[in-house]
Amino acid sequence: MRKSYRIKKEAEFQQVFETRNSVANRQFVVYSMAKPGQKHFRVGVSVGKKIGNAVHRNWVKRRIRQSLLELKPFLKQDVDFLVIARPRADGISMADAKQSMIHVLKLAQLLDSNYSEE
Repeated sequence: MRKSYRIKKEAEFQQVFETRNSVANRQFVVYSMAKPGQKHFRVGVSVGKKIGNAVHRNWVKRRIRQSLLELKPFLKQDVDFLVIARPRADGISMADAKQSMIHVLKLAQLLDSNYSEE
């Protein structure tokens, strides 16, 4: 995913986090903030030290980013959102990570209604 799709500055990350507009499932928490008129969505990814060592944290980040890349055409474009991994995200496969990501994005109403899992 290109850098223009990422929230990298701490202040921007905090701004989305402080909206307190969140949904969660067992593996992920998603905070979202509407940004009307924005060209495309931006996402921040956070994987805390409770997940494991650096290798495990990077492994989880890759799965989150790959899932978002595959879902990119179906995501709402005028939002900033954060994906925060929970400790249960460590031991799941890529397919399970994507299914969990789909579930939490649907709960957050960030996926297009035309999206079908087939």
